[in-house]
Amino acid sequence: MIDQLLQLTGSVTGIANDKINRINGITRRSRMLALNASIEAHRVGTAGRGFAVVADEVKVISGEIAELTGSLQGELRDRLEQLSDFGRAMASQVRQVRGERLADLAHNTVEIADRNLYERSCDVRWWATDPAVVDCAAAPASAERRAYASARLGVILDSYTVYRDLWVADASGRVVANGRPDHYPHAAGADVSGEEWFRRAMATRDGGDFAVTDITRNPRLGHALAATYATAIREGGKADGPAIGALGIFFDWEPQAQAIVGNVRLSPEEKARSRCLLIDSRHRVIAASDQAGVLTETFPLNTEQGERGFYADPQGHLVGYGLTPGYETYRGLGWYGVIVQKD
Repeated sequence: MIDQLLQLTGSVTGIANDKINRINGITRRSRMLALNASIEAHRVGTAGRGFAVVADEVKVISGEIAELTGSLQGELRDRLEQLSDFGRAMASQVRQVRGERLADLAHNTVEIADRNLYERSCDVRWWATDPAVVDCAAAPASAERRAYASARLGVILDSYTVYRDLWVADASGRVVANGRPDHYPHAAGADVSGEEWFRRAMATRDGGDFAVTDITRNPRLGHALAATYATAIREGGKADGPAIGALGIFFDWEPQAQAIVGNVRLSPEEKARSRCLLIDSRHRVIAASDQAGVLTETFPLNTEQGERGFYADPQGHLVGYGLTPGYETYRGLGWYGVIVQKD
């Protein structure tokens, strides 16, 4: 509505100037006619005296009209400039409020993701102490132990439906059990010794520590997007025991993240002109309300305002953002929530 006010003010200014200019044009023509009439009246002498009086009166009226239009133009210009200034000030205030709201919503978006992922960090540390998981990782693990661990992981997956799969790897990096062998038969026996989640899990300090990697597509899980959490499986399930293997849990990222960015508290009208994102520490898009650019787009985020802020991008769109605050023992991965809104 403020944009409409500014447009209307500009339109009124244009119309007023046009009409005043036309009046001034008519006044100039009247003066010219009055001058010609005076000249002609003087030429014919006594017979033209009455005509001369009329011509002089027309000249006086034209002068009064010119004075009035000049005064009107000045007063209108001053009032319309004040109205335009007021409209611009209102637009600036509204943009400030909008920007702060978008920054708050963006911060809330990544905060929701953090709280969700904090639970994943708790899950992996808890499940790594399960006796079936510990026995399976201990070398050498019998077929019966591996089968029992797989069944146990399957029971967990039945209750925690947000995971693609859970893997137990021995100390050499060979997967010895997974919770969904029917879905992912190629997981068991896979060599993950070179994968980041395994290496970082084996390097954890104790049972209270965990590893987490950036969002990736896992080819052994049907190329699904996964958030991978891992920790060492320790001898006897003790927090200070030596690492005898690693537990990797694969959070089914895409549907969970889509639920987060797709349910930002925007009105239907705002949603139609907004794009809600989660981006990682490298500014890669890892979730988008329009489902575009995931893992292929790098968002040009301007963080000059610090951990939270807003700004207008080169296209004039309003961008609000917020850095991950972390939650409890989960410090976050340097992710940002971002909302891009068209005017």
